[in-house]
This record gives sequence, structure tokens and C-alpha cells, in this order.
Amino acid sequence: MAEFIGTALLVLVGVSIVILMFGQGSPGARLIPSEGWRLFLTGGLFGSVGALIAVSPIGRISGAHINPAVTVAFWLEGKLAWRDAAFYVLAQFAGSVIGAWPLLGWGRMGRSVAFGATQPGADVRVWAATLGETGVTFLLILALFTMAAHPRTRSCAPLTLPAVLSVLVWLEAPLSGASANPARSFGPALIARVSMDPWIYIVGPLLGALLYAGFVRIEAVRLPRVTVARLFHFTIGG
Repeated sequence: MAEFIGTALLVLVGVSIVILMFGQGSPGARLIPSEGWRLFLTGGLFGSVGALIAVSPIGRISGAHINPAVTVAFWLEGKLAWRDAAFYVLAQFAGSVIGAWPLLGWGRMGRSVAFGATQPGADVRVWAATLGETGVTFLLILALFTMAAHPRTRSCAPLTLPAVLSVLVWLEAPLSGASANPARSFGPALIARVSMDPWIYIVGPLLGALLYAGFVRIEAVRLPRVTVARLFHFTIGG
């Protein structure tokens, strides 16, 4: 339930920010004419929503993965049983759908940007968008897990989200929308009735999680590795 509620909130609030920034007639476009700055700010605000969910009671219960790629990375690291990981992912996708339905209330503004559904940029090939999603997911998980694994930075791990997503969205969004989260892409695509390319928005992020799991196992890298499947509440048993 915590993952279900957390993902629903992430999609509802986070994607509403996207619509406010980029929807036709939105105040964001008037206040911040530069698309680059809007991308940077949108990434930071979206990440802030995720960070607030992580430090909330929701995070205390489940760790607030709110992202199937993050859950898969924890599973690959041996911090979740496969049954738990499967239920986490199911809850995340279900929460994405429930969180996306209220986005219809944005009406014409939301419709102008497909209610925040992530889509590849114009003339961007599928392989390029898939690599983009793989890259941003890998970097996001690398930053989160490295912060969460180091004793001195564990309590600051959620603060990684707004900082990292600001840069990643600014750099990569023109390729694929910088989703890095299959659940975040699923709900909005469903209500907008647009296709969600599984290669880009499911395979891409999962490859990013797999790439991280392989990277931290390289002996020469010597990165700290997470000990529990939580990003913030490390001191709350287990």
C-alpha cells in the first residue's frame, strides 16, 4: 500500500508540475521563457516530490522506491526477495494509473502535452531514446545508492533526487523525456491514450538497473553498496 500510495502521489503531483511548466497556455512558459531552464526546474521539482515521499511515513514503511527500476536494482543487490519485488512493482504500476486519472482535470492544458506522458523527441530513433533511458536510470540509481550506502551521507540520500534529476532532465529530456521510471511513464500514457514504447520506457530503465548492478561488482570500482532496501530510514530496524 505504501508503494501504491507513494507512486500515485509522485505521478499526480510530479506530472502536474510537468503540465504546469509545458502545457499550452501554462504559467510556466510565461514566467520562464527558456525551455532549458524550465526543464532544469521541472527535474528539480519532480525530484523534490520524490524526496518528500521518501522522508515521509511512506518511506518508513516501504523505503519509497516508487520506481520499478529502483526496486529491480535492490533485488539485484539481494536486498529484496523476488516475491516482495514483484509486489512492489505491481503496486507501483497500479499506483501510477490511479495517480494519473486526476490529471484529466487539467483539461486542454494537460491534453496539449499528452497529460505528461513521456515520449521520444522528434526524429529521435528508438535505440537512441532507449540508450538515453538506460543512461539516466543508471546515473540516478548510482547517485541514490552511493549516497544511501555511505554512512556519512545516508541521511542526505533523498536530497540527491532534486539535484540529480535537475541535471538529468535538462540534458536528456529532449531524447526520451528522461523518465527513468517505467511506472511514471505508464499511467500518463494510459490516460492520454498514447503508446508507451516498451523498449524505451521499460527495457531502457531496467537495463539501467542491470548496468548499475554490474558496475558495482567491478572490483576496481570499490563503491559502497546498500545494506537495506531503504533510501532514508536506515535507523528504523531492517
